[in-house]
Amino acid sequence: MTTEHTIAELDDADTALAYDAIRALRPHLTSVDQYVDVVRAQRKEGYRIVASFDASGQVVAAAGFRHMTNLYAGSHIYIDDMTTLPSARKQGHAGALLKWVDEEARRLGCTSVQLDSATHRHDAHRLYLNSGYVIPAFHFSRSL
Repeated sequence: MTTEHTIAELDDADTALAYDAIRALRPHLTSVDQYVDVVRAQRKEGYRIVASFDASGQVVAAAGFRHMTNLYAGSHIYIDDMTTLPSARKQGHAGALLKWVDEEARRLGCTSVQLDSATHRHDAHRLYLNSGYVIPAFHFSRSL
């Protein structure tokens, strides 16, 4: 198991490096260009990406997040996307990303880190619960 992880925030020029990792979670993104365009639009809303690299320098895990303030949670970081390539799972990459996000949230004066996770992602749920996350609510959605 890897004990050291190289974690870095990706700027606009490096966004494409996270495509393979993000696509593991978001398979509807069918090209690097489409992904970069979507992220570029989201960056205008404060979206940021942090990545975990393997020994060869490939991004194997990524977290997309934004700093938000709302009535129910106050100032917090919301993780939109948290994903690891299947070949790199169970090596500590996602845990290292969660720690990085926690540190960034503290730096920004946030009171919490929030995220949603699909109901079938049991391994991710185990990671979140083992990392101190709780399930305070159900998330409801309605397609229009």
